[in-house]
Amino acid sequence: MLASLSLASVTVLLGACGNQGDAQKESETLLWNFESGQIPAAFQLENAKAELVNLGDGSALKFILNSKTHKDAGFTIAPETPWNWSELGNFAFALDIANPQSSSVHLYVTATDASGKTHNRNVQIAEHSTGTYFMELKGPDLTVETGMRGNPPSWNTEYQDIIWRWGDKQLDLSAVESVKFSVAGVLEDKTLVIDNVRLIQPKSLDENYLKGLVDKYGQNAKRDFVNKVGSVDQLREIASEEQSQLRDTPLPGRSQFGGWADGPQLEGTGYFRTEKVGGKWALVDPEGYLFFSSGIANVRLANTSTITGYDVDANVVPQRKEHDLTPEDSAGLNRVPLSAVATRYVSSPLRAEMFNWLPSYEGPLGDNFGYRREVHTGAVERGETFSFYRANLQRKYGLDDNTELMAAWRETTVDRMLTWGFTSFGNWVDPGYYHMDRIPYFANGWIIGDFKTVSSGNDYWSPLPDPFDPEFVKRADITAQQIADEVQGNPWCAGVFVDNEKSWGQEGSIASQYGVVINTLTRPAEESPSKAQFVDLMRKKYGEIAKLNLSWGTEIASWDALAEGVELTEFSDAMVADFSIMLEHYVDRYFKVVRDAVKHYMPNHLYMGARFASWGMTPEVRRAAAKYADVVSYNYYKEGVSEKSWQFLAELDRPSIIGEFHNGALDSGLVNPGLILASSQADRGKKYAEYMNSVIDNPYLVGAHWFQYIDSPLTGRAYDGENYNIGFVSVTDIPYQPLVDAAAEVNSKLYQRRFGEMLEASADAQ
Repeated sequence: MLASLSLASVTVLLGACGNQGDAQKESETLLWNFESGQIPAAFQLENAKAELVNLGDGSALKFILNSKTHKDAGFTIAPETPWNWSELGNFAFALDIANPQSSSVHLYVTATDASGKTHNRNVQIAEHSTGTYFMELKGPDLTVETGMRGNPPSWNTEYQDIIWRWGDKQLDLSAVESVKFSVAGVLEDKTLVIDNVRLIQPKSLDENYLKGLVDKYGQNAKRDFVNKVGSVDQLREIASEEQSQLRDTPLPGRSQFGGWADGPQLEGTGYFRTEKVGGKWALVDPEGYLFFSSGIANVRLANTSTITGYDVDANVVPQRKEHDLTPEDSAGLNRVPLSAVATRYVSSPLRAEMFNWLPSYEGPLGDNFGYRREVHTGAVERGETFSFYRANLQRKYGLDDNTELMAAWRETTVDRMLTWGFTSFGNWVDPGYYHMDRIPYFANGWIIGDFKTVSSGNDYWSPLPDPFDPEFVKRADITAQQIADEVQGNPWCAGVFVDNEKSWGQEGSIASQYGVVINTLTRPAEESPSKAQFVDLMRKKYGEIAKLNLSWGTEIASWDALAEGVELTEFSDAMVADFSIMLEHYVDRYFKVVRDAVKHYMPNHLYMGARFASWGMTPEVRRAAAKYADVVSYNYYKEGVSEKSWQFLAELDRPSIIGEFHNGALDSGLVNPGLILASSQADRGKKYAEYMNSVIDNPYLVGAHWFQYIDSPLTGRAYDGENYNIGFVSVTDIPYQPLVDAAAEVNSKLYQRRFGEMLEASADAQ
């Protein structure tokens, strides 16, 4: 038996996968079917075991991925001589995969060519399932920029496409070195059975796969799914039923701030603070009750807009103000003047044809048009946007006045948070929630301005600031003052996040971990305050340039030559040790400047750091943050917080928080589940509970925030095309009930699971 799926079942299922019609089979080229009785030499294992299994009418290859005890596990198919697939037409790499276990598997798939370029995708293998999965490597979809993170399938096939994530869509198909399948950041070992590894070519392509994708409610017009709305009456009927079940106060046993009123009462300072209690870090609410921040981030309308494919004359678009403190993607609708509408034109036919309906500007629903003056990635550099979510709020509430509409939206949202058992909002909550005094929240701000920057070599969102530039210090002060003006000392504000997911560097190689230092050393000190600091650090350490050269193994002519700029490509151990010193000095300065600014204006509020992305942090950066942040924050998109990946928390011994996590599924009508994949809405709830419980059980973590409240737009958010099923509510503002139920269950037992042993110990002592 393989888990609860028998080998006989796998035989039937995998056999069916390989025989889905003669027309499809004629266009397939078999690479391996494991009938030789040996595991092919091309299959390489990483923290995994493999064995051939007899399925009765043939063999398949079974993998046990030891992912519970390792950060990563998987297998790579790498032939002795790279594959040459350059002469094929449109084609994909495909294989049959069976999952005999009761939990779904999120599988990362990476194809690599001889030049090192990677083509990265992911796919979800449902529990107790089998299927054929394909990774398109050549086809028209790979040549078009749609402005979406993932496109609907363009192949007419019954097979499941492996969803695009990042990297190079165009590999050198004359020299494909490997295809890797792996899992990462999971809480249990995984078992998969594969067969019939092959190349497939499409019977036909759907030339209209991008046309007519979106209906008038912002839903997928080409798919059916639960709670798909077909009329305003249906929308209001669902809303009315939900409203009758919502509560407007915290759950029993909780303080007014959501703390554990049934637990011990510590010192109450009138504001949120941290304390280590019973060997576990905790937040403490203003009344002195233990507090764990379970919440939802990004509760705002800023990211509900999508690019329509229309634009207006750039000369009539108001430009950014010189000292603007709000990034483009955090702005609201940002409407253009009505006078600009007369210049409206189609800027992207591809985008414009995705929509079956857009309103006129003159009607009430025309209030949902907006504009983006710049985007991060997409089919256009700027253009008109539309928020289907806000339009659906207008339909749902029958309100056109913005003040009344937003008030109704906020009241329902807070009622939902309290009913679902959440204790707070997460980052990026609309400031309109700041003074409702009904649920705690975290304020936020961005330090933007005309200060100098440095580069880590992988500046995903934007270059890093140069914190030694006086202009950065000035802008940090202005940002903190604005946040303070918005919060006004409100005790319901638990803390303040400033900036987000900076590209500080990534462990894995010297170049990626110390890119900030290596790149900054190439620049003239007179142009880079950070470079001047690095030169000064080394001069103070070595005194003479000859001593630095002896240590580094270099031949730098003088300190002036170092200040002018040097390019280093080979790295000695001593050099790396100095890189570490310089990097920590740089990051130390950043966090000190920001903390000083926040504490100057908001001395009673917690500074929550800059929310590290797992791809953008190193030990030096974490250590520097831990010195200054009251709570160190991390965005972590995996299935759970495993001890293997998070041992550094014990080394830092600081209160920490997960600022973002999520999962999504394809049964929502959206075409991209998200960064972490689930098999269904029910599986989303299961994975939510597993992740949250791994956080609750960690003594250093004081909370976790789901990202985000509302699904991404089907055609991608305007700034960067994210089009994920990651909301607690859909574009029609209807909750995903299986996810809600799972969250409510976890939240109802939150404090007992986290701190219950304290009451038991107290009872035993008595």
